[in-house]
Amino acid sequence: MDSFTATAERMPELRARIAAHPEQFRVLTGERPTGRLHLGHYFGTVRERVRLQSLGVETFVILADYQVITDRDVAGNIRENVYEAVLDYLAAGLDPQSSTIFTHSAVPALNQLLLPFLSLVTEAELHRNPTVKAELAASGRALSGLLLTYPVHQAADILFCKGTLVPVGKDNLPHVEVTRTIARRFNERYGEVFPEPAALITDAPELPGLDCRKMSKSYGNAIALGMTADETATVIRRARTDSERSITYDPENRPEVSGLLTTAAIILGRDPGELADEVGDAGAGALKTLTIDAVNDFLAEHRARRAELTVDDAAAVLREGNERAQSIAADTLHEVRAAMGMLY
Repeated sequence: MDSFTATAERMPELRARIAAHPEQFRVLTGERPTGRLHLGHYFGTVRERVRLQSLGVETFVILADYQVITDRDVAGNIRENVYEAVLDYLAAGLDPQSSTIFTHSAVPALNQLLLPFLSLVTEAELHRNPTVKAELAASGRALSGLLLTYPVHQAADILFCKGTLVPVGKDNLPHVEVTRTIARRFNERYGEVFPEPAALITDAPELPGLDCRKMSKSYGNAIALGMTADETATVIRRARTDSERSITYDPENRPEVSGLLTTAAIILGRDPGELADEVGDAGAGALKTLTIDAVNDFLAEHRARRAELTVDDAAAVLREGNERAQSIAADTLHEVRAAMGMLY
């Protein structure tokens, strides 16, 4: 049985435990702020964070700004991207009183965990990590030390706050396994300090981009959460379709049309094939209008809440979150140094 299948089979029991005793869990989740958050982020991760928070699970959300440069030369508009992400978090329902939102670079003690953690993994184990392989292939660059050690950085992100639960999709499951390995080896070598976090496999639908590829900022096929209704309408109207008048759902042969259908269907809770039948011979224009209306209606409340927030609000949330994360990281680092006999 492969690792993903075995983990998936444990999900019903884990979800039941979370629902019964949310206070026993601490979630660490987050993303690299490489651009604006989009609908794919919302359905893939943000909605799940809000759900766990509402259950009473203590939640930590990291904006891993240092990790932006794992596969690129420069950080880009990193400051703007971070603030934009915080505004979207708040508009989506994350409560800074319940969820700690912080930036990687603001917590130096977190990064100090990287050194002892690196001693617990081999070079061969890092090279075998499928996410490292995939990121390297996608980047088209030479393998950097930062990218090679990316899974260990993520282990530090999770373990600094003693996270016990990490929501992931199938592609990111290996990172949690690396983290569990590091926690186990540290405990065996130096004494019990870290829990072994569990992966919480999300069953969120994967929202395709406007061209039916994975929705991604780098592909230019994403609908950002912070777009206005007019901006959303513009990008959808510009989306490529094909020359056939009749609308059908056929991801293999008609990817662009199928991407629009899938986007509308996920938002509306409908079957894309049924939507295709309803649009029928009305053509691509009617399909785009359907998708525009679905997206704009869905995001209307999010946009209204976001319009009430300012960059100053985002900065205040980060200041508070960074302070809390710094305090927790310092305590954890003290424990680690004590276990290793390095308190002087």
